[in-house]
Amino acid sequence: MTSAQQETSALHRIAEKVARRLKLKARAPLAPDETRVSVTFEFFPPKTQQMEQNLWHAIEKLAPLQPQFVSVTYGAGGSTRERTHATVKRILQESDLTPAAHLTCVGASRAEVDQVVRHYWATGVRHIVALRGDPPEREQRFQPHPDGYANAAELVAGLRRLADFDITVAAYPEVHPEARSAQADLDNLKRKLDAGASRAITQFFFDADMYFRFVDKVRAAGISAPIIPGILPVTNFTRVKEFAAICGASVPDWVGGLFEGLDDDPEARQLVAATVAAEQCTELVQRGVRNLHFYTLNRAALTYAICHILGIRPAAPIAASAVSDG
Repeated sequence: MTSAQQETSALHRIAEKVARRLKLKARAPLAPDETRVSVTFEFFPPKTQQMEQNLWHAIEKLAPLQPQFVSVTYGAGGSTRERTHATVKRILQESDLTPAAHLTCVGASRAEVDQVVRHYWATGVRHIVALRGDPPEREQRFQPHPDGYANAAELVAGLRRLADFDITVAAYPEVHPEARSAQADLDNLKRKLDAGASRAITQFFFDADMYFRFVDKVRAAGISAPIIPGILPVTNFTRVKEFAAICGASVPDWVGGLFEGLDDDPEARQLVAATVAAEQCTELVQRGVRNLHFYTLNRAALTYAICHILGIRPAAPIAASAVSDG
């Protein structure tokens, strides 16, 4: 057994012990073909110099995992437009990563959105995550700009007309909170993909069965594009509940139970979070998923640890002797 295999085995034994303590179902280690999983990471643009340093530390830590792309969010109402662009530009210029800029159509005319799009293209950005977006005040309902794109499907079509972007959109296994029905939400997803998007990333979830039921419905609707599961490692349960309330996701009671009593124990929360997320990802991969998208919240350690447990590691450096031996 190689040292890497021994390390993987040791990590799995640790995960088994923690899983038993948390009353989770410990799974067998991933088979070699199952570890060939591609990952993508989401970051948000920093507000301060310290947050900028934290973000760049996270990017540098996760970059060796060779993500397919890294996305940068766009604040409600387009409130982070300049910071998003600056972050995307820096990633493009100072790393080998492929940045994907989030873009919304809320509160902006088509001309304004198109100007941003052309700027991205001129900068060298070739991947856009196209979203309808939320109004600046969460309690408000979305109202299209009178001269703007009315929804994400129109935005995707507009992007496709302007340039040959790679386009990603959002999907909602538990239905978008403003959708009239699950079928209407599914129809909307199909419109976005038919308009020119290449893939969809889901809102975060904790029930793997629900994700696979959703994918079955997507395939039955004639959609063949990849539906990439969005993974949110939980360290702050209160904050996750707030996120879930906004986006219409559910958080099972058992998740809350695992974090009960750990408010003043961040190390224990990290351990629980890594185990829960690694268990979730392992089940997804063992059932056929080959792409995972992590909502990192600009924190590298937890996402890196989860990927490590899954066998997603930095490429081993080529030894000098191996190079000289040809």
